[in-house]
Amino acid sequence: MKLFALSSTPLDEKGVSALVSGSGSGGVVTFVGRVRDHARGRSVSALEYEAYPEMVEAVFGAIAAEARQRFDVSAIAIHHRLGRLEVGEASVVIAVAAAHRSPAFEACRYAIDELKRRAPIWKKEFGPDGAFWVEERP
Repeated sequence: MKLFALSSTPLDEKGVSALVSGSGSGGVVTFVGRVRDHARGRSVSALEYEAYPEMVEAVFGAIAAEARQRFDVSAIAIHHRLGRLEVGEASVVIAVAAAHRSPAFEACRYAIDELKRRAPIWKKEFGPDGAFWVEERP
């Protein structure tokens, strides 16, 4: 399993966390983003993700390198799903290891915020009113 990956199959949450765990890791923080049944006041039945794969892994690597430097963490893994996902399925898993919990939490938040802002990944929402591509970025 690679540290940075896109997958068309369900994400292995424990496996991603295991990628960063080690004997010097006093804190391992894992964030799992799941498809929820609503967004922006509308019902959601499913999501579909598309990406520019050749760029995504490089962006994930850059985000991880920045986080390691800023927050003194030892390792970061980022995995994101592609294709159609149903409500409840994991769309993203980020795991961060550090000697102490505080930098692990800070780096994990940084990683998800930067991923949403910079990664060339696009999301289509499906609901009772039809489907549309979500254009907003945080």
